[in-house]
Amino acid sequence: MTKLLIKGGRVIDPAANLDGIRDVLIENGKIKSIGPRVKGQGARIIDAKGLLVLPGLIDLHTHLRDPGRPDKETIYSGSRAAALGGFTTICCMANTSPPIDNPAVVEYIIAKAKAESIVNILPIAAITKGLKGEEMAEMGRCFGEGAVAFSDDGRPVMRADVMRRALEYASQFGVPVISHCEDLNLSMEGSMNEGAVSTEIGLPGIPALSEEVMVARDILLAREFGRVHVAHVSSAKSVKLIRQAKREGVKVSCETCPHYFTLTEEAVKEYDTNAKVNPPLKTKADVKEIMRGLKDGTIDAIATDHAPHTIEDKNVEFNLAASGLVGLETGFGLVYTNLVDKKIMTLKQAVAKMTASPARILSLANKGALKPGADADVTIIDPKQEWLVDPAKFASKSRNTPFAGWQLKGKVLYTIVAGRVVVKDGKLAV
Repeated sequence: MTKLLIKGGRVIDPAANLDGIRDVLIENGKIKSIGPRVKGQGARIIDAKGLLVLPGLIDLHTHLRDPGRPDKETIYSGSRAAALGGFTTICCMANTSPPIDNPAVVEYIIAKAKAESIVNILPIAAITKGLKGEEMAEMGRCFGEGAVAFSDDGRPVMRADVMRRALEYASQFGVPVISHCEDLNLSMEGSMNEGAVSTEIGLPGIPALSEEVMVARDILLAREFGRVHVAHVSSAKSVKLIRQAKREGVKVSCETCPHYFTLTEEAVKEYDTNAKVNPPLKTKADVKEIMRGLKDGTIDAIATDHAPHTIEDKNVEFNLAASGLVGLETGFGLVYTNLVDKKIMTLKQAVAKMTASPARILSLANKGALKPGADADVTIIDPKQEWLVDPAKFASKSRNTPFAGWQLKGKVLYTIVAGRVVVKDGKLAV
């Protein structure tokens, strides 16, 4: 395997508390050494002067639509979208067709990823059979085949007794249950946040309470029975509940997504279905608390919740449109532009939310850090370069983004997976 020497970049590795100009030597798919002047006899050199050299980004929350909806996304296309966004590891959710609710589908994902993916793909298996929230899926066997967590994401587990059993089972394997917090009895047929804007534009609302009630329930269950990770936190009260639970020592972690600290419910005022997400976009006060939660460590990670949909799924009446947006290719740019550049968080804090924290949540020993012996997953970014979000250039099969035409800062130039350069100069290299 070829040797690779990344020279003179600003290496930021929150796991090692490192932020400084260093060289990084990669050999046989692993990080060999890091230091001020590393010699790499015969190594191919990447000049990283003026660039950021980061552990490969990890996305805890991606929908790849495979098996079942190759018109929306595939492992092939999704992995390339991830690479362009600087992600070297992505976790794919179980709401496929059929769902990832048995070991055969886990095996299928891993085999297909081996054949077609250019990044690491880790399957998240379902909590319940058919994502119906009633009967437990074969969690043990799915874990045995390589599932790294369990979630019915896209649907909540409405029954507390089922959620309790899931937490108890998952704790045997040392992995989290990822909770989609939504009380269906409160969200009903709503399609955006309930409040002044929904009243003004005449769309049925989903109260923030729909998320908060389930966050509170799952915190109480986690206190007794296991470890819960709350997906896509969007509400100020949810952040406050999680902050308090953490203070009390409850085993709870959580993530938010770039759209929840970038957009408010105002984004749907023109009935833009690309801004229709679940949970829905909230108010300025919610955005402020999400940012505060990121800064003080209440919110552990930033995930994309990459949710590809066809034009047919989105180009319909708002109430009938599918929820979700594509996020892999804009994720880091939105984080850098809206959090780092605006001094909401330090660069090191932001990088931790996309590297070390996701690796810790999922106990990924050789990911999320640049220590010698770790997998050589590296992302190199030009922090000064501005770029235009152009959905026509996405590697994803879907184009459903509310950020089309936005100018973002922080351009991914290189993505390296196990020592293999998969993105070079901002373009796919494989």
